[in-house]
Amino acid sequence: MITALEFPVYLHFGTHRILLHMVTEIASFFIAFRFFLYLKRKQGDTISGMNRLYILLGATLGALLGSRLLGGLEDPIALQRSASRLHYFYLNKTVVGGFLGGLAGVEVIKKIIGERQSSGDLYTYPMILGLIIGRIGCFSMGVHEETYGLPTSLFTGMDLGDGLERHPVALYEIVFLGCLALGIRHISRRFALGSGALFKLFMIGYLLFRFLLDFIKPHYTWAVGLSSIQIACLLGLLYYFRYIIHPKRLLIHHAGSPLHIL
Repeated sequence: MITALEFPVYLHFGTHRILLHMVTEIASFFIAFRFFLYLKRKQGDTISGMNRLYILLGATLGALLGSRLLGGLEDPIALQRSASRLHYFYLNKTVVGGFLGGLAGVEVIKKIIGERQSSGDLYTYPMILGLIIGRIGCFSMGVHEETYGLPTSLFTGMDLGDGLERHPVALYEIVFLGCLALGIRHISRRFALGSGALFKLFMIGYLLFRFLLDFIKPHYTWAVGLSSIQIACLLGLLYYFRYIIHPKRLLIHHAGSPLHIL
């Protein structure tokens, strides 16, 4: 059973207890991967088995490196004060860095193996599901993990463990991800989208959301007035800029559609 809503939240099994966050972190990867395999069987996959395996490997390695790199750069002061910078990078991670690193890893692998087909659509809904499960765990940590918001007087404010009414940004993200999934589903049913369009829509929507969300989260601010995550989000949005200003490129029959990007 779960304890009363005190942060962090533990699951109790007799005399033993375990952080809910640990359970959801493992469950998010397992369930998302099983969902990916289900969609792969149901919808089929135009990419060969070995190439898909290489792409998964590239995505995994890129995500691991990207999440740690951006996570370590979130607070340069703490990084400078750390006894071991390599260990500091290892301990800190962020989803935005994981997505952008995974994107880079896939593009590198696809160039190496000569794969020209878009590969991201099969990952879209599993990633959203995995994120939702993961954010439940982040919320369960309250202020004991850096996934909480600034103090607020809005009705959405919650005491996350330090006596202050704060933005529950993890819950905001869960709601947004649910709406994003429904929105992508609606668009895919209404329009004839090209290969890779689902993933692009997800990345554009999520990067824009995270850019805005960081304005209500405590963070180190660089001289440009933005956090490391916000700068990374802008770079990611720049990568997809052609689709933002010309969304018809996402359609099958648009003249500019044969662009084989993840």
